[in-house]
Amino acid sequence: MAAPSILIVLHDFALGGTERVAVRLAAAWAERGAAVTIFAGADTGPLRALAGDRVEIILAEPPIPRGRGSRTRLARAARALVAWRAFDGVFIPGNFHWPVAAALGGSGIPIVAQVSAALDKPQRGRLRQWAFEHRMRYLLRRVQAVVTLSDVARDQANRILRNAIATTIALPALADGNPPPTPIPNTRPPVVLAAGRLVPEKGFARLIAAFAALPDGSGRLVIVGDGPEADALRRQADALGIADRVELAGYVADIRPWLDTARLFVLASDFEGYPAVLVEALAAGRPVVATDCTPATRLLDLAGAGSVVALGNTAALAEAIARMLDQSPPDPGQLAASVAHHRIGAVAEAYLDLFAVVRA
Repeated sequence: MAAPSILIVLHDFALGGTERVAVRLAAAWAERGAAVTIFAGADTGPLRALAGDRVEIILAEPPIPRGRGSRTRLARAARALVAWRAFDGVFIPGNFHWPVAAALGGSGIPIVAQVSAALDKPQRGRLRQWAFEHRMRYLLRRVQAVVTLSDVARDQANRILRNAIATTIALPALADGNPPPTPIPNTRPPVVLAAGRLVPEKGFARLIAAFAALPDGSGRLVIVGDGPEADALRRQADALGIADRVELAGYVADIRPWLDTARLFVLASDFEGYPAVLVEALAAGRPVVATDCTPATRLLDLAGAGSVVALGNTAALAEAIARMLDQSPPDPGQLAASVAHHRIGAVAEAYLDLFAVVRA
């Protein structure tokens, strides 16, 4: 079968996990001979360069910036595009872009939609969860395949959609040339690293509170990322008397150099889909303490890979961090090997195989 022509619809090139995955997959598919086109509502955000020179980029005219009703306008513009331009398949990257799947359904082009965020959140409550599932069924009612990032999410998606069309393909969190892990440093005090957008649901306030419960000299907390909570988190650290032990380093383009300095990585979120940063931490050979916020914590079942604590339990989070810091460091190579299936090359091939199936 000839290499496919694949359309990816993105709102823009914002610095988000969904957008990063989509653009990296586009480049990987193009390298393997596929004709890949990204249709974007706006040429904003820093991720466009990741697509490389082999990916065609078409921008909506006039532009469609993010805002009220913008996803509906993006969906209409995408449908207008496929009305005159033929593609073998369409990739809908993540929950945020599902309205595009609804607009393109019935166009005759096979659609593969990705699940990027948690499908079942306890925080929603029963009524909101019912509404979410009803909307998901409506938006994805005419797609040919759904890709989830874990078997747990696959089973949830098939239940919600009442149709066994979901399949698991690993998150392409790692480059094929991802460097091998370095030895875990023996610095004193050890660095405990966390990363993400500084918003309440990422749990950084709880992490700082947990860190304050650790004895002086037991570690230094470094948080990389930016967001609206930055000043509040600094004030919290100061109020708890640990400002000298907490560093908010701001946004970084590449987390790997920071992981190389760390003894331990902590994911303290309230909920996550399948966070790339957890995979990146293990690929760097660093153990992880995580809240029970994502199916990706299954990766921590490997001996020495880390531990999982209950949501909302600050004391348990502090105890887990202290326990991991007291243990002998695990073998970094073993941790890295456990997530090798997240390399972009194998993931890109799995997607191309799926597109071949839905085309047939």
